[in-house]
This record gives sequence, C-alpha cells and structure tokens, in this order.
Amino acid sequence: MRALVLHTLGDANSLTCEELPMPEPAEGEARVRVHAAAITRNELNWPEGRLPAAPSYEFSGVVDALGPGVGQLEPGAAVYALSGFDRDGAAADYIALPAEYLAPKPSALDHVEAAAVPLAGLSAWQGLFEHGRLVAGERGLIHGAAGGVGGFAVQLARAHDAYVIGTASGENVKAALELGAHEVLDPAGARFEDELEPVDLVFDTAGGELLERSPALLVPRGRLVSIVSEPPKGDPEQQIDTAYFVVEPARTQLIELAKLADRGELRPTIDRTYALADAKAAFDRLLERGRRGKVVLQVAPSPEP
Repeated sequence: MRALVLHTLGDANSLTCEELPMPEPAEGEARVRVHAAAITRNELNWPEGRLPAAPSYEFSGVVDALGPGVGQLEPGAAVYALSGFDRDGAAADYIALPAEYLAPKPSALDHVEAAAVPLAGLSAWQGLFEHGRLVAGERGLIHGAAGGVGGFAVQLARAHDAYVIGTASGENVKAALELGAHEVLDPAGARFEDELEPVDLVFDTAGGELLERSPALLVPRGRLVSIVSEPPKGDPEQQIDTAYFVVEPARTQLIELAKLADRGELRPTIDRTYALADAKAAFDRLLERGRRGKVVLQVAPSPEP
C-alpha cells in the first residue's frame, strides 16, 4: 500500500510517499481503507521517539477487514475516527486501529468532509461538555471562535442552547457569526472583559493574552478550559475551576457529532484538498495566512459515498 512517511521530526521536506506492507488488524482491531485524512498544524512534531512515522490522526473510510474479537462492525461499513497519537496515522491507503474508536460516518457528509471532523470536533465536545460542563441556558465565551476547534465549539454550544459569545479578529468576526455565535468581539478593538457581561465558561483555543485575561470575565465558580496551555487560576475568591487537556478518541462522542451533522446543525469547513503524493504542499498550506478550515488529503483515487 501507499503511505506517507515522516523521517525527520517537524520537517515536511522529509515526507516521502512509499510502498509499505498492508497492516494486519490485531485482536480487537479493524483495518480501514482510508478515503480521506485530515492534517493538523504542528502534528509533524508529535511522533517524537518513533520515527519514521505516518502522519494524520483523523480520517474517514470504509472497513476492509476485522481482527479477532470484533463483532460490531462489518466490512464495507463507512466509518470515521480519531486514531491514537502513539501509532502510525491515516495518511496511507489503509490503517489498522482499535475497532472501538470507529463510528459510523455521518451520512450527510462525504469522506473529505467527515475526515475534517474528529480531532477538532472531539476537542470542542470534550472542552465544552466534559471539562467545561456547559449546559443549556449558560453563557459561554469561545476564544478563536472562527478557528478549527473554535468553529465547532460555537456550533456545538449553540446546538445545546447555550448563549454563545466569541472572540475573533478581522473578517473572522463575520465567519463566527455565520457559525451561530450570538455575539462576536474583535479583541483588537476592545477588551472583552470590559465589554461583556460575565460568563459561566470560557473555552480557549487561542492561548496567550486572551487566556491570561479570561478569569476576570468569569462568574464565581466559573470554568476556564484551554486546549493551548494551563489556564491561570485568577482571584482565589472566585474559586474558578480550570482545565487544560489533550483530546482523546471517543466513539460515543463521534456518534453524537454525526447526529448533529446529519441534522444540519454541525458542518466542517474545508480549506483545500490535496492528493497523498502532494502532502508536502498540504503541510505548507497549513502555515499560510488566510487559511480557513481543514486541509485534507484525498487518499482514495476518487470520492466515494
């Protein structure tokens, strides 16, 4: 099979498209024919200590074979997933991974669109609902509301009947409003802690100064969650609950995301697609200004349902 292989940590120039043996699914695993695999900025720095390695940890495809002990899947089923970060990724014709990670692909999305959901969608879900404990009627502020994770967070919070406020800059203000935010503030033009009423949850996807200033906007016992770095504790009298986390694979949450996508309440944004052999250009695109949405590798020779 074809596979994209990284030979030098963090160096897109070291990527090569090679012919490798087909992976065999072990007990509890499934092998998936990858149709599309999405990539993430900085992910070429992740496989430290296990080079050479295949990148891309979110994908969509079709079940090809099952290992021993797998009884809930059938070959031919369309699936999507976030794989573990401790093994080779999905930038290949086939990937073998624990079957428990696989969820049915949203029927309303094609493979390219579905591949763009797992990492950012699960990050948003886990940040809002697991770590942030957001419930209907609460006020949530999302930093980076038009970004990959932030854009999903806006849609998910809105779908769960929260009042959604976002921070975004320039033309991204309009994009965040189109995704469903009730209010969007450009932090370059105003200090959000001076302009906004207190919120129950701040979900940070931007880091830096925005994260450091966020405790001032929270209600007492509010929650501050970040996917970038450890949040500040703020005033001890506020008793803020803080969390920094790294996204984890979660089949049940992917099923919920698929339901929202099929109801038209969740949609990914695709920036560009590239062939597997053009992966160097795809990773270069991640560093360019003006990019909006996911960059996806079209692995299968032609789009399939």
